[in-house]
Amino acid sequence: MNHQTRGALLMAGGALLITLNDVATKLLTANYPVGQVMCLRHASTLLVIVPYAFAFTGLRALRVTHWPGQLVRGTLFIASAVFMIWSLSVLPLTTVTAIVFASPIFVAVLATPLLKERVSPRRWLAVIVGFCGVLVVVRPGSTAFDWVLLLPVLAAAVNAFRDIITRHLSRTETSISILFWSTVIVMMAGLATAPFGWNAVTPGAAALFVAAGVSNAGAHFLMIEALRYGEAAAVAPVRYTILLWAIVFGFVLWAEVPGLAVLLGAALIIGSTLYGARVK
Repeated sequence: MNHQTRGALLMAGGALLITLNDVATKLLTANYPVGQVMCLRHASTLLVIVPYAFAFTGLRALRVTHWPGQLVRGTLFIASAVFMIWSLSVLPLTTVTAIVFASPIFVAVLATPLLKERVSPRRWLAVIVGFCGVLVVVRPGSTAFDWVLLLPVLAAAVNAFRDIITRHLSRTETSISILFWSTVIVMMAGLATAPFGWNAVTPGAAALFVAAGVSNAGAHFLMIEALRYGEAAAVAPVRYTILLWAIVFGFVLWAEVPGLAVLLGAALIIGSTLYGARVK
């Protein structure tokens, strides 16, 4: 098996695990408040991160050099988790997945003012097409518009800010340190909601919390490994199989059938993102 094939398979595995994380989260939101899901899901993620640090990087890799940056990223991670979990609790899985794919489009918009990076006319074209895709899904001003459709849009926007902060932070912090401390910050923010009412965790729910946390951590690991083995331009598009998995799980578990607007909007968002990644 050559490196490109291995990279593509690893990315496909990561895409499946990301979807399983979203599926478990959506199932949990039926019986548990957002804060409790945030806390216990990310606590479960630590079940993977901490043993990994012990076995492969050592605890020294968790050391923080730039606390302000870590705290800012953690705060953005809290907002992202809230919007994402809230979205999954009130919207179809495929709709949330399609809209959140717009995150790279927001990164392109923010690259000039925040990173001082030049965005070419071709990439601005990709941004415009991508936003048209978001508008097709959200349909503002139409009778089909519902304000909750703005939740995954906000999640995508916050993810873009988080990614830009991560780019700055990676100059001084290790990847495992960034992931560990952001996870801890989100977990503690979720724990702070306990006085406002948590529900008793059943054995079945406990299994879902662990599945969500482990699949989330596993997805990040597989995607990092995918980019280690294969060229980014070759393996990154495989990530969009997340939408296919979302359609399958959405139909099987909730009888969700995505409408034409969602599929067309998703095609515009994904196509514009791929085009923007290839042009200069």
